[in-house]
Amino acid sequence: PVQNKLPKDAKNIIFVGQESDLKQLPQKYAEIIQRMPSIAKDGYKIYTDDNTVIVLGADPRGTLYGVGKLLRTLELRNKNILLASSLQISSTPKYPVRGHQLGYRPKTNAYDAWTPEIYDAYIRDLAIFGANSIEIMPPRTDDEFTSVNMKLPAMEMNMKISAICDSYGLDVWVWYPNLGRDFETAEAIDRELKEREEFFKNLPRINAVFVPGGDPGNLEPDVMFSFLEKEAQLLKRYHPNAKIWISPQAFSPTQQWFDAFYIHVNAKYDWFGGVVYGPWVRGTIEEVRNLVRSDIPIRRYPDITHSVRCQYPFYNLDLAWAITLEREFINPRPVDHKIIHNAFDQLAVGSISYSEGINDDVSKIIWSDQDWNPETPVVETLRDYSRLFIGPDYTDDFTSALFALERNLRGPIAANQTIETTLNQFRDMEKNASKSVLSNYRFQMALIRAYYDAYIYRRYYYEKELELQAKVVLSSVTEGNSLLALAKAKEILLKTGDKNIMSDIREKCMALADSLFRSIGAQLTVERHHGRPGRGNFIDYIDSPVSDAGWLISNINRIVKISDEATRRKEIKKMLGRTDPGPGGVYDNFGSHVITGKIHRDLPWEKDPGGLKSPVIDFGAFSRMVGVVGYRWPDKIIPDGYEQEVPPIAWMNQLVSLYTQPLVVSYENLDPNAQYKIRITYNGWTRTLVKLYANDILVHDFIRSGENPTHEFSIPREAMKDGNLELKWMAGEGVRAVQISELWIIKEK
Repeated sequence: PVQNKLPKDAKNIIFVGQESDLKQLPQKYAEIIQRMPSIAKDGYKIYTDDNTVIVLGADPRGTLYGVGKLLRTLELRNKNILLASSLQISSTPKYPVRGHQLGYRPKTNAYDAWTPEIYDAYIRDLAIFGANSIEIMPPRTDDEFTSVNMKLPAMEMNMKISAICDSYGLDVWVWYPNLGRDFETAEAIDRELKEREEFFKNLPRINAVFVPGGDPGNLEPDVMFSFLEKEAQLLKRYHPNAKIWISPQAFSPTQQWFDAFYIHVNAKYDWFGGVVYGPWVRGTIEEVRNLVRSDIPIRRYPDITHSVRCQYPFYNLDLAWAITLEREFINPRPVDHKIIHNAFDQLAVGSISYSEGINDDVSKIIWSDQDWNPETPVVETLRDYSRLFIGPDYTDDFTSALFALERNLRGPIAANQTIETTLNQFRDMEKNASKSVLSNYRFQMALIRAYYDAYIYRRYYYEKELELQAKVVLSSVTEGNSLLALAKAKEILLKTGDKNIMSDIREKCMALADSLFRSIGAQLTVERHHGRPGRGNFIDYIDSPVSDAGWLISNINRIVKISDEATRRKEIKKMLGRTDPGPGGVYDNFGSHVITGKIHRDLPWEKDPGGLKSPVIDFGAFSRMVGVVGYRWPDKIIPDGYEQEVPPIAWMNQLVSLYTQPLVVSYENLDPNAQYKIRITYNGWTRTLVKLYANDILVHDFIRSGENPTHEFSIPREAMKDGNLELKWMAGEGVRAVQISELWIIKEK
């Protein structure tokens, strides 16, 4: 706080301090401040009139937040500061924990390239919007120790980040997983504790340590809690008031694991701080709240950085975006994250987000502001963000554009009429922007998304037209010309990878990516910016096919090797009719936005955004035909070694039901007197163990997805008596999900 000494006859007053300094104000203003609603920890009061600005905090940190709110309200221009209207604000945060994870490690899309100065500036920006906690990571995580982008060794940088937080009075949390292979022998325990002691003693400030139960580090609860008691004694030696928090995260949890975990949690050891609810927790936060003693706090650990294959997948996303943007794209989601935050905020004491870099910058600000006051309209937060970080002349336009970027990705890409409009809005701002705005990394992050979205949107139509042309050629094949038709179709499809299409927009994206790497260390490519695959490098996927060209070409390559003309034509027909269920049959791509069957949902998305009680659409594949999650080959349409094995694009999206929640889909008006068989493609981002019932009659017992994702089974006749069919899939114990890409219901002759 500023040390204030005001003359009694002061005419113009700028006073920043704490409520305890109230007596230093002229009586007139002291009485006004006293009449304002009371404030508590971290709270502040602001009063202004024509010649007065007063900011008072309930405590030193409250003063910081009061100044932050004032800065968010001011219109700051070169040589000019304007307060457009008088203020009388009294505000206290609703939740005591409000923060973000800023882990200095290679497995991020920016943080490992930051300097201490960038960390200082960014942490200050987060504090302006109410953040009071920063979570860091030790040098050893489930990652490499160093990267080409790192400016300092991890230990040294963590010491500096801890000191930066201490200078602002912010809390320091440490995400510290148990990665060792042995936590039971005396020698191994001693080794693990020495590593932690080196970290704890070197950091000037630690307020809490968060130990995930898994993801990574899968220990049995008895072993884990026994070790944590020893770790807590060590932590207390250097940071007497720090506590250890634990999450029930686990990739393959069993009921026995959870039973043991909650017995330990509810013992409420003196070193135990609370429970962290994060990704890959099997139960809902309501269920966890009911399992945990009411006097034990729960802190949320929301994944705001990922948009597919994550805790809160992007709602109603098209496959074309999932392929080309992947998991960690620049992802302003103001509407989604307001809903996700407010669905469960009352069950926790606040949140510290899971973040892997700068891509979720807007979402960080939204979560901090919502943790302060969940009744704040998100448009108000975005207006403050735009006014402060971009400039007061962009308050409305940039706010509108951030909403537009979220709408760009909502629903089927072919039906989206906003994408071109969004680009035009950004181009108008770009055309009139100053050099400082054009070089502003926050402006550039939004701008690159506008250009990228338009590029993918236009290329989607281009590729779909090529696919249609090729299919027309193949469907018109006549006796004796199959090889000619196959060659012509392949020639058409290979244009899919033409980088000369809209090359100006493509080059604009590359230039902005380079600029973002220079300014904020954003690693949007692997080669140019030393990023990590799947960690924010969405520019690498800009040329990934969004049509079925890869699958068609791989099949063309196979068919041309057939020597018999009649067999070639037969295989061409089979290829073109891959999804045809035949007369009286049904085909559904379960990852599409519209399917024939009725998906049973226990809760709407707004009440279950994580899909723990109702199925969600998600993206990725895990099979011998892909070998990796996703459908991303940026350099050419057919990757080396995959000439015969490129999967159909329909395998890249799935209907997903997590853990023990059944996946139920029903069909009506089938022929009750017919015999049907069912063909299913079990595919997704993880291997699964699943069984199927038809109208509660077992169709198949547990099978494990693997090298051949597609299976066929007869539907028992007794399951079809009334022509209505309810299919119910169940995952095995400890399995993460049921994942289904495609379904055929085939009427047998």
